[in-house]
Amino acid sequence: MEKILDIIEILAYEKGIPYEMVLDIVKNLIIKTAKQEIGEDIDYSVEENQKEKTLKLVHNVLVCQDNDPILTQDKANHISLNEAKKIDSSLNVGDIIKSELTLENMSRSAVNKIFQDLEYHLQRSMEDQLFKSFKERIGKLVNGVVLNVDEAQNTFIEINDIRAILPLKNRIKGEKFKTGDNVQAILNFVKMDKNGIYLELSRTTPKMLEELLALEVPEIKDGEVSIFKSARIPGVRSKVAVHTSNPKIDPIGSTVGVKGVRINAVGKQLNGEDIDCVEYSEVPEIFITKALSPANIISVQIKQDEEKAKVKLMSDQKSRAIGKNGVNIRLVSMLTGYNIEIEEIENKESDATKENSTNTAKLGADALESLFKS
Repeated sequence: MEKILDIIEILAYEKGIPYEMVLDIVKNLIIKTAKQEIGEDIDYSVEENQKEKTLKLVHNVLVCQDNDPILTQDKANHISLNEAKKIDSSLNVGDIIKSELTLENMSRSAVNKIFQDLEYHLQRSMEDQLFKSFKERIGKLVNGVVLNVDEAQNTFIEINDIRAILPLKNRIKGEKFKTGDNVQAILNFVKMDKNGIYLELSRTTPKMLEELLALEVPEIKDGEVSIFKSARIPGVRSKVAVHTSNPKIDPIGSTVGVKGVRINAVGKQLNGEDIDCVEYSEVPEIFITKALSPANIISVQIKQDEEKAKVKLMSDQKSRAIGKNGVNIRLVSMLTGYNIEIEEIENKESDATKENSTNTAKLGADALESLFKS
């Protein structure tokens, strides 16, 4: 036990565990071993001497009245006042007599077992500490190095000496990783079982987009611009709704950056994903209108009970609102929380213009034909 507090301090530093936690583990192990070796019913405590850097195992005996029934019920940990006075005349009822027990009272194998158990408990404490720290980082961006990719295309990544998994379903379509690659992902799920800590990562969650934007856009990181919500079709296209309470800041311009440098940098990290920025509005009709960009909208009618929005637009704007393979309208629904119903209005002015153009062309052709005939 000599200089054991120094050893505990070194262990705590090497394992990255708080000193007090390691100290408590050692104390509990000493008491546990003492109960097995010396006696189960004895009231033990372990006290430290900071000056000498030592620990001592103590048997605590409580001084009681001479006629107290506890003296017969628990002789090991109680002593009568009369007997206590024979040891020290200054003792009174309620005082505790502390008797030090040395490790010589234990077998050599018992002492060795303390240190064997210590290694196990330290390992468990390290896992508990890691588990707690990972739990606090759920939804946050983490970095790691690819260890390998299995036959099912699940990618295994090392993060802080823990092996995490990036399942194929959580990987952006078209992405490929190889051993040694540095990968950023969102910590999606954490659990601890008999096999240790299990970490699941994702690169397809909207949170990935938001975290990358926070890294790339100082105004978002500082809280000047807030992300209301984002929606993604991973690797294809995404929409992010931003807003600010500072009238001097343009939330769209800040997020996009000069010539799109900021938003393009984020898109590059998402395997070329196109990112649309939308300014959030508390008025659903305005928010939906902005989210449906680049289509020009005539009106939006909200059906609150059904969480639907009926959108009126000119027929030539329908393809813009829907987008290629319906991507735009799907993202708008995810972003706003409303199912979008489109009602198109025929563009009569456009049709009349087309008809006039046709008639003009026909007249021109007829005039040219009559000229040649003459």
